[in-house]
Amino acid sequence: MDGSFAEGDPAAVCGKRQQFGSRFLSDPARVFHHNAWDNVEWSEEQAAEAERKVQENSTQRVCQEKQVDYEINADKYWNDFYKIHENGFFKDRHWLFTEFPELAPSQNHLKNLLSENKRSEVYEYYRSGEDGSDLMMEEQHSCSSVSLEDKTQPPLMEESVTQKLRHLEICANEFPGSSATYRILEVGCGVGNTVFPILQTNNDPSLFVYCCDFSSTAVELVKTNSAYDPSRCFAFVHDLCDEDKSYPMPENSLDVIILIFVLSAVIPDKMQNAINRLSRLLKPGGIMLLRDYGRYDMAQLRFKKGQCLSENFYVRGDGTRVYFFTQDELDTLFTTAGLEKVQNLVDRRLQVNRGKQLTMYRVWIQCKYRKPLVSSTS
Repeated sequence: MDGSFAEGDPAAVCGKRQQFGSRFLSDPARVFHHNAWDNVEWSEEQAAEAERKVQENSTQRVCQEKQVDYEINADKYWNDFYKIHENGFFKDRHWLFTEFPELAPSQNHLKNLLSENKRSEVYEYYRSGEDGSDLMMEEQHSCSSVSLEDKTQPPLMEESVTQKLRHLEICANEFPGSSATYRILEVGCGVGNTVFPILQTNNDPSLFVYCCDFSSTAVELVKTNSAYDPSRCFAFVHDLCDEDKSYPMPENSLDVIILIFVLSAVIPDKMQNAINRLSRLLKPGGIMLLRDYGRYDMAQLRFKKGQCLSENFYVRGDGTRVYFFTQDELDTLFTTAGLEKVQNLVDRRLQVNRGKQLTMYRVWIQCKYRKPLVSSTS
């Protein structure tokens, strides 16, 4: 392996730790005193060298025939990966509760937020269609200019809203987890290294967790895990890029969507549509959480000539692919999908192998983007 799968799990690197950004290397002579250092500043020379390496390993591109194969047979390559490694490659991501407190049992603040005046917010959301005929809005910005206090609204509009709410309630009874009040979806769940820590940590009966993966092998490993509970979790095979395949839950039904080192595996041309579809699944006020590879991460610099598919997009030796993001690229993806930025940070970490006296510079990006609550006035 080329090392690009190393997710930098903080728990694996240095045990239980504080949120990233808390351990700084002020004295270079102490670099080998700990296994990892946060927010490591790069020198101009180091940044220039990283850019040079990327330019060098990008000069020779994978031939078009092979690129088509990697796209068409992407599920095969991921299935092969999980058949080889099963559930022994990644460690459970307990660090997620530190970096993403939205997943912790005491942090279901979205549920509390949405419970206040919930009916009025839903009312406003579904009455905001210009002609009152669509159950679900395609865009968050197509709001009606008439406020809830407008007494001159025709009675037919009131009836239309009531009908929509009833339709929504009927739909809510037709999908897994419909009785839950707090719903989480992890996209690209692998063998459950995020899902199972969430379920084990949070025994709230109102919580329901969905998880999907491109690999049928991975999903089967999740379902056969002794911790898998169908009454609290629903695992399913799903292609994030397949626009013709629907998700098993309706739009506006999820509180949290998790994307951990998964969007980078998607061909860049299909990323925006994938995020657009996921955004529509979020409730107003729901949040999307992402952690993924950043530009000039050690893994990108280690690729050899002939492994580059397109700019900053590479294929590993096992046929799986990976993209390396900038903050601006991710911001564009999320905001274009109608989400508002809560957090968009670069985690530059220096990992250390004290036994071999090696230093490894990792670059990850961590994002939180929220779906706007519909205002009572537009």
